[in-house]
Amino acid sequence: MRQTFDETTDPSFGGKHLPLIRKAMAAQGLDGFLTPHEDEHQNEYLPAANDRLAWATGFTGSAGAAVILKDKAAIFVDGRYALQVRDQVDPALFEVRDLVDGGVPAYLETALAKGQTVGYDPRLHSPDALERLSAAAARAGAALKPVAANPLDQAWGGERPAQPSAMVVPHPLEYAGESSAEKRSRVGGGLIGVGADAAVLTAPASIAWLFNIRGGDVIRSPLPLAQAILNADGSAILFLDPAKVSPELPSWLDNEVVVSAPEALPAALAALKGRRVVVDPSQSSAWYFETLAVAGAEIVRAPDPTALPRATKNAVEIEGARRAHIRDGAALTRFLHWLATEAQTSLPDEVEVVKKLEGFREQTGALKDLSFDTIAGAASNGAIVHYRPTLRLNKRVQSGSLLLVDSGAQYLDGTTDVTRTVAIGEPSPEMCDRFTRVLKGHLALARVRFPAGTTGSSLDPLARAPLWAADLDYDHGTGHGVGSYLGVHEGPQRISKAPSTIALQPGMIVSNEPGYYKEGAFGIRIETLQVVVNADPVSGGERPMLTFETLTLAPIDRRLIETVLLNPEEIEQLDAYHARVLAVIGPLVPPDTAAWLAEVCKPLIDRAED
Repeated sequence: MRQTFDETTDPSFGGKHLPLIRKAMAAQGLDGFLTPHEDEHQNEYLPAANDRLAWATGFTGSAGAAVILKDKAAIFVDGRYALQVRDQVDPALFEVRDLVDGGVPAYLETALAKGQTVGYDPRLHSPDALERLSAAAARAGAALKPVAANPLDQAWGGERPAQPSAMVVPHPLEYAGESSAEKRSRVGGGLIGVGADAAVLTAPASIAWLFNIRGGDVIRSPLPLAQAILNADGSAILFLDPAKVSPELPSWLDNEVVVSAPEALPAALAALKGRRVVVDPSQSSAWYFETLAVAGAEIVRAPDPTALPRATKNAVEIEGARRAHIRDGAALTRFLHWLATEAQTSLPDEVEVVKKLEGFREQTGALKDLSFDTIAGAASNGAIVHYRPTLRLNKRVQSGSLLLVDSGAQYLDGTTDVTRTVAIGEPSPEMCDRFTRVLKGHLALARVRFPAGTTGSSLDPLARAPLWAADLDYDHGTGHGVGSYLGVHEGPQRISKAPSTIALQPGMIVSNEPGYYKEGAFGIRIETLQVVVNADPVSGGERPMLTFETLTLAPIDRRLIETVLLNPEEIEQLDAYHARVLAVIGPLVPPDTAAWLAEVCKPLIDRAED
């Protein structure tokens, strides 16, 4: 099994570790310390050695922060983790606060006293975030102070795991679709266009994409921890631990790329004196900005120049995504057949569900890894948005309940992410109503046509409107970008309530995942991945439009659909989707699964009349 079910933290972590952290703080004369979830690479998913927030608090979610003061502490999470944090963190030690609504700055304004000094590690915070935090501390009469030695790391000491050292290997051109030299020349040309001489790259996904390499330092993502300096002429320095350099890597990287040890990075940054250097203030930590400023470089604050080229997939990557989703769809359909038949009477537990799905994906022979740990939430566990089954929390599915399964896979030709909610036994009218409202929003976002320049935040209400009509909503984004055999969460595009300036462009892959969660009862989410494409013109139209092509191919549980809530357009759309699923996936699954698939993919109106 790739996925494990042991817990690496527990609520006692705060009681054991806070005194150690406070002792190290006191030794540096600090009244407090800021602990973000992100690491030196601003990663969302972390290697164990960099999961500082988990060690300090017990919280293992993929977003959050903590403020540790001498006499109190607070932890900050977003709506996805409102239930999880209660289970993992001792509330007697940490006040639980919202990461988005006010967040850490609002807490600093009220919790700090005049004259206090709060430390931070400049390698862990972006300058954009630090500006907001510093301003909040100043309003309280306090000050933030960078530290050379992280007191949490000092407290962690010898118990801290070793840094990852997975081998870095080439990502073949048959999957990448563009050579590294071509990418570097294209991105370098963009640097010339803004008058820059070089760019500092620190995001693992950017480095993996630019050099056509993959690694294994970040959990469930084929990413190497590394840094790079890209020059405007396309030449580059790649800072990579020599232990990670695979035998085939030097010949894969052409002679325009110099591979250096990470220890050479400070000197290389110092050598940029007098040059205009692009650094992304939302992706790279404050340490890079401070180091370049001291060196005398002219810093150009701008987005990571590889972000948009990486997000707008080329034709080879899009075709690879289609293949990956067909392969994955066949495995997922076999799993859903098992859930709809054998599991309805055997009533497996969540761990068994995860193992079964992983087994079907392994049988493809192409699985490189999961794209994240599978979320299998039975009944009330489904209401925990980013729930992960463990031996302690493991729950058996029950008749008359729902099972939410959010999962994904990493293949050389693409990354998948899909959620299906399945009825176990007979669902209640409330479950069907909520499911159908989620489905209506999902269908609206899948069929929308929109002009160039449209951002995801403009489309987000389409997915929420059917829930809003019943005074309901969900506390997470509607869609995130997805990489090409990279991270399952990729920017800069997103579909969310949060304002965005990034327009959706052809080639971008995004998720479509509205949901509904009833605490203590059940959770519902329907998720597919879709790629932005040029829409076919309509007769009499005046402007070109964009739309989405759905990549994910797996049936949606029709037992949960309240047909009377769907309009004819929605019924026709769902029928067309199921007809496509049957046509593409049917020939790839065993006969018994194919027969079941033919039944559940029948036109919905026939089933309604039955």
